[in-house]
Amino acid sequence: MAQSDPARIPVIIGVGQVSDRTRDPQAALDTVGLMAAALAAADADAGGGWLGRLESLFLIDHLSFRAADSADQLAERLGVRPRLLGKGSYPGGETPILLLNEAANRIGAGEVGIAAVVGGEALRTEAHRRAAAAPDGRPPNALEEGARRRPPNFRGRYGLLTPTTIYPLYENAGRAGYGQSLDEGQGESARLWSLSSEVAAENPDAWLRAARTPEEILEASPSNRPIAFPYNKLMVANSSVNMGAAFIVTSLAVAREAGIAEDRLVYVGLGAAANEPDDVLAREGYDRSIALETSITRTLALNGLAASDLDHVELYSCFPTIPKMARRVLDWPLDRPTTVYGGLTFGGGPIAVPMAHAVACMTQKLRGQADGKGLIFANGGYANHNHSIVLTSGLNPAAVFPQDFDHQAEADARRGAAPSLDEAYAGPGVIETYTVFYDREGEATFGLVVGRTPDGTRRFLAKVTDAAGIAALTDGAAEPVGTTGEAVAGSDGDVLWVRG
Repeated sequence: MAQSDPARIPVIIGVGQVSDRTRDPQAALDTVGLMAAALAAADADAGGGWLGRLESLFLIDHLSFRAADSADQLAERLGVRPRLLGKGSYPGGETPILLLNEAANRIGAGEVGIAAVVGGEALRTEAHRRAAAAPDGRPPNALEEGARRRPPNFRGRYGLLTPTTIYPLYENAGRAGYGQSLDEGQGESARLWSLSSEVAAENPDAWLRAARTPEEILEASPSNRPIAFPYNKLMVANSSVNMGAAFIVTSLAVAREAGIAEDRLVYVGLGAAANEPDDVLAREGYDRSIALETSITRTLALNGLAASDLDHVELYSCFPTIPKMARRVLDWPLDRPTTVYGGLTFGGGPIAVPMAHAVACMTQKLRGQADGKGLIFANGGYANHNHSIVLTSGLNPAAVFPQDFDHQAEADARRGAAPSLDEAYAGPGVIETYTVFYDREGEATFGLVVGRTPDGTRRFLAKVTDAAGIAALTDGAAEPVGTTGEAVAGSDGDVLWVRG
């Protein structure tokens, strides 16, 4: 039943983005400064005077300039004190869409009338400030530092420390699952990323605004070094940025009372969230994500839409494997962009904030478009957390708030059993997925095999340290996934993989 009360219909009225390229790191904005600037831009976009009326303000958690009281700092800097003031539970990529869905629920329930969501990351500024004080003058890597601070564990011993080392496992398993050769899989990645770079080139708020050809993305070079097979630098999220984004949500009644033109209103549709296990070694498999599929298909169904109804999509793009999975759920053509803001490599990858930039750009795309429809799919963690939502340029009769967007039970019911992890396995096995890690000079350090026992009930990790073994994983002569070999105990206690 359609919502008939304009006071309970959530609409986006203002969006703001900021990319701070100030060369002097001491003069550049910090994280709270980026958020304040983004909110000011969103307020101006909505006509001004909204920040002082905010009843709800939620921040996207951040890595740079971390502070437990960053929400209070922001409110103080803005001179506002919303009744609801908070921050996301962790810096995950799905957070902006989660917070948007929660804001829409509060408006639909009549709990608040005006809400804002904002995020910012100043990792580039923070790194440059710290580099200036470091003896070697080298900027630190926040993600790598965070991984090193965690207690040593089995996964880390085999190099699975950061997103750049874990997402390739999905990429290689996915390529094999799709029946692609290495060249075909890499060609799809390069085409998707080239299209994203073209979108970024037209986006004044994108971080890297130079269109790249598929060949440039694929070719390894000193400026495009291999990171973890099969990804080069131009295929991974670019977090060395100073970026912020914000959006203001209110009810249709309040927006109309303020005199905001109808063609500037973007309606918030229903959303759906579902998660995979937090432990990446406890997944059912690596060639697909049931939670991702559930989030997207359920979002379309809730809004009464088919994929063919969508004019625009934003498919989270930290690494090519995620939009590859998502576009297959939608049957989205390879020749259509999977982003409206440029993706996390070119548009910018400010940790958990990118989908706030996507909301801003999707809003701008939909304004003035007759019956326009857009889907935003967000992903967080290590391909663990998924949240999708629909935005439209006209009233969405299916969107009645508040809604329960948790569809975990459906995902769990569809998911099969995961194999148990055997940390000391020795014996015959089959490669389930794999990757190869590289140093900063582009030289392979070692390969990693995620294997299954012959009966498929147990999973194990094994290193590949010999040149011939690494070549077999990377040369494309044959698909490594599905091949057999043996896990043997190494002299240092690591398990090694010996090809069959």
